[in-house]
Amino acid sequence: MPAQSNITLAVTGASGSIYAAEILRALAADTRVTKINFVASDNSLRVFAEELNLSGRNDLAEKLLGTPCPKLKTHAETDIGANIASGSYPTDAMIILPCSMGTLAAIANGLAANLIQRAADVCLKENRRLILCVRETPFSRIHLRNMQLASDAGATIFPVMPTLYNHPQTTEDMARQFVHRVLAHIGLPQPGAYQWQPD
Repeated sequence: MPAQSNITLAVTGASGSIYAAEILRALAADTRVTKINFVASDNSLRVFAEELNLSGRNDLAEKLLGTPCPKLKTHAETDIGANIASGSYPTDAMIILPCSMGTLAAIANGLAANLIQRAADVCLKENRRLILCVRETPFSRIHLRNMQLASDAGATIFPVMPTLYNHPQTTEDMARQFVHRVLAHIGLPQPGAYQWQPD
């Protein structure tokens, strides 16, 4: 990962808003990250309202962060003319957290009907890192097939599975540790991240 990183973060309509909040806070606080392009799907807005009691699209990111963030750019899911929709725009990585099965299916099958799908398609065609933090259980054969297709195309399938060996005390601890693992995977290890040290 370059010293100055440009990260795209997308949130879709799967349960797990707490993970989206944690990763946005981590990216905002990380001095190596100079630009965050943030896209929340229409379906994610309902999940944010139900899980975190947050509503609204335009100031959602600021509500999650608790303060304005100068390196944050929010895009509408319908804005297919946004910077991240073009391969000429230099994005270092894209993370979709959480990634719904519908979004996975669209990406795996080359559909680019909205900005999240198009930005992911751009990452695949430009050989850039695309992390799909899928959130569903159990997986159907269709889900598994789509994960295989997306993986074959170059995406990393990173299911939302919290760790327990670090003895988390709260759901926030679980979400934070998962986010730390995702960011370490794209070359942005976080201070204070738990590392397994066997006896």
